[in-house]
Amino acid sequence: MVKYKSAEEFALIRESADLLGRAHAEVAKIVKAGVKTIELDKRAEEFIRDHGAYPSFKGFNGFPSSLCISVNEVVVHGFPSEYVLKEGDIVSIDCGVLLNGYHSDSAYTYPVGTINQQTKKLLEITKKSLYDGIDQFLSGGRIGDVGYAIQQTVQAHHFTVVRELVGHGVGRELHEEPDVPNYGKRGKGSKIQEGLVIAIEPMVNMGTRHVVQEKDGWTIRTQDRKPSAHFEHTVGILNGKPEILTTFKYIEQVLNS
Repeated sequence: MVKYKSAEEFALIRESADLLGRAHAEVAKIVKAGVKTIELDKRAEEFIRDHGAYPSFKGFNGFPSSLCISVNEVVVHGFPSEYVLKEGDIVSIDCGVLLNGYHSDSAYTYPVGTINQQTKKLLEITKKSLYDGIDQFLSGGRIGDVGYAIQQTVQAHHFTVVRELVGHGVGRELHEEPDVPNYGKRGKGSKIQEGLVIAIEPMVNMGTRHVVQEKDGWTIRTQDRKPSAHFEHTVGILNGKPEILTTFKYIEQVLNS
């Protein structure tokens, strides 16, 4: 059952989302060659807890960490570890915040130093596809409109959309209905209407769309071990219009400073 949110609930999710954006920026400050991914996780968790909130992912279905940290061919759900970031890597940081009883969820994929042109294009197109999907998140439309827009952008640039993993509703629970695939047909799927809050999160591969789950039960990587990128926003329909509740502005202030 889809849980539609009131204006008051939007305000609470917005607060959670702002803190999430600032937590991402704290991590962005230390994404560089020579840093262990476990250090990124520690920084995020300390910042979130210091601001009276809880990292949504910690303990979710048994997940052990505050961040999903996915490097290079890892699509999503990678564990923070002793892995040391190297020049030319890409790293997806997925984070959630629980504040005032409401979750927010977003992800950003970073280049580590200088990356090759094709990988740079993968990041640019994945991010573009996120915003193209959001542009179709319109009151009276259908969830399939969002997935169709993402898929068209991705495939026009000869990349592929992961199909086994999808976006989702967000609110009092981290994962709520409806599912939000990153592919689909216009006019199909759940109706988009007032109060709907979802996470839109394209996961885009350089090579095959097919993925494999590692033996840890969490880590998802590309079947051909080519790179994958992931960008995510929490968005909602309020007063008939789409609103991006999470933000990349704090991240981009760090990256552009």
